[in-house]
Amino acid sequence: MVLWRFIVSISAFRATTLQHFSSTSLANNRLSQYLRRASLIDSIRIALRSPNTQQSLLPLLQNPTLDPFVATHALRSAPSPQSALALFESLKTLRGFSPNQTLLHAIAKTLAKSRRIDELRNLIAAINGGEFTNVARVTSMDLLRWYALAGDLELVLQVWREYRLAANRACTESYNIVMEAFAKKGKNLEAVEVFSRLIDEGANPNSRTFTVVIVHLVSFGNVDGAFKVFEMLPRLRIKRTLQQYSVLAEVLTRAKQFDLVKTLLDEMRGDGILPCSSMHLSLKCMRDAEYVAETEEFLKEFSPDARIGNVGVPIDSSDDDDDDDDDDDDDNCDVDELHVMGNGNQVQLKPWLDPTALATALNHWSPCVVRALEEAKFVWTTRLVCKVLRSFKDAETAWKFFCWVALQPGEFTHDIYTVSRMITILARHGCVELVDQLISKMKREGIILSFSTVRLMIDFFGFSKKADAALRIFRDVQVFCGPICKDNLVLLYSSLLRTFAKCKRGLDALELLKEMMSLEIYPDIQTYTGLMEYFASEGDLRVVQNLLGIVRQSGAKPDAYMFQILIHAYCKHERVALAMRVFEDMRNSGLVPDVATKELLVKSLWKEGKLREAAAVEERCEEINGILPLALPGHVWTVSSADLARVYDIYSRSFSTNDVNLQAV
Repeated sequence: MVLWRFIVSISAFRATTLQHFSSTSLANNRLSQYLRRASLIDSIRIALRSPNTQQSLLPLLQNPTLDPFVATHALRSAPSPQSALALFESLKTLRGFSPNQTLLHAIAKTLAKSRRIDELRNLIAAINGGEFTNVARVTSMDLLRWYALAGDLELVLQVWREYRLAANRACTESYNIVMEAFAKKGKNLEAVEVFSRLIDEGANPNSRTFTVVIVHLVSFGNVDGAFKVFEMLPRLRIKRTLQQYSVLAEVLTRAKQFDLVKTLLDEMRGDGILPCSSMHLSLKCMRDAEYVAETEEFLKEFSPDARIGNVGVPIDSSDDDDDDDDDDDDDNCDVDELHVMGNGNQVQLKPWLDPTALATALNHWSPCVVRALEEAKFVWTTRLVCKVLRSFKDAETAWKFFCWVALQPGEFTHDIYTVSRMITILARHGCVELVDQLISKMKREGIILSFSTVRLMIDFFGFSKKADAALRIFRDVQVFCGPICKDNLVLLYSSLLRTFAKCKRGLDALELLKEMMSLEIYPDIQTYTGLMEYFASEGDLRVVQNLLGIVRQSGAKPDAYMFQILIHAYCKHERVALAMRVFEDMRNSGLVPDVATKELLVKSLWKEGKLREAAAVEERCEEINGILPLALPGHVWTVSSADLARVYDIYSRSFSTNDVNLQAV
């Protein structure tokens, strides 16, 4: 990996970062508060690992800096559930200390992890009973997460049934939780059935949905199936996750298939993903198998940085808690910056650090904050800088921090990961001039962006309504991204078409579509569906009909979701005869509408006095025993019915070919 030293002159830096600084001391107070809190959290972490915990802890709990934030993160950093619960009991005895919702949820998670169901239910009852002031009632999603973490499948299903009855539509994460709970209990067919229901009921599968599927397939021994699903994700516009890479790398390492692991690592770089601690062993095995060059960059991430000091406490060599030290329970902490090391009679911990809280403290950038930040002497690494950048609320502060950190003394150098993170933030917020500056610098330095970063930039320019900037990126893509295969070009064109639609640039979208056709690059079904929905919303039904004609001429087969979009569009604009024609085409293709689409069509026919046609629709639908799907699989711009059917087929065939059926696909 080529490292890039992002050099900014002092004068340019001052012009960029010191302009319009606030003169208030509020920002500096926030950073000082963060540093005081971090110091107290470290002291509590040490006390929780000392031989005389209660004696060490008592003075710290009297510290005026102690608040629910400190208590929450100290509790999450506890070396064991027992010490976390003991800390919570000590906090409850403090006069004037009132737990907030975040702290109570942290202790609920701890109780769930340690499978103390009765105590967890008592805590939930206390929260819902109003025992704690200014704390909201526990939601069904909270209950689902905690009971799933505790491994109580019966309670998970009970809550899910109640949640589904109360909600108009269950969220995707609820399906994910239940599917994962079934998979962990070895109830394979039930897990597949939940995936089927997720699709049938119109929920939109997300990255975690496919992570659950991939992990389940790997645990069942179907590594080939897991890889097939993993390879499909870009086509489904689903971001690949670190957990997916980690699980696949681990199973391939055990099988000594290091060439495939190398391919995974290359794709990780392409997706701009840094490894996690669970991949350390896989990378070491690869290096031992003489894949040195392929692993050197990633293994550096796991080498404790000598510049980072330690906080530690002498312990009795017979202390039983020595092996239980584990302070990366905090989801917000940069766990790879926090190492716990046993060294003789000393437990050493890397200083506590929360990138999200630090970014919040830096949101009001000012000269006094810069001075305080320099005096704090943080050790900046690629992972830490990426996480801080991600946590900023506005692009301006992120840019100031990005420029500032490049000038700090030490070994930190901006690389492709930090630059990619910064450039996507700028694109999302529509900072076109700054994006152009970064790209110009990258061209001069010969930096190659990953394809996923370029596509993300084009998508984000759609959010920020900067279609021209997206088009320039698209036209120059091979300059700073290198050659692109045809499948990736389809995705890139699709992203630009979607951006034009978001920016109400319909004519440009049609010109781009003609360009694709001339190059024999054909959109996928979900892209056509997205364009149809856009032009239907603009009331241009002529273009919608033309697009349907193009789909048929190209040999592509409309799916049920596309037919649904067309019926809704025609009914909305009172072109019910066209809607009826689409319905006939749909039924002749062996597809059926969902309940809402059928009812809309019947209502529109009745409204125009076409009673015979309305009766015919009812009759045709009754031919399938009157059972219509609640929703049709597919989503505009992202995933087609056929893609969902392929994933389902891979998943279900691993366990049974007949027991579970996905309807309407």
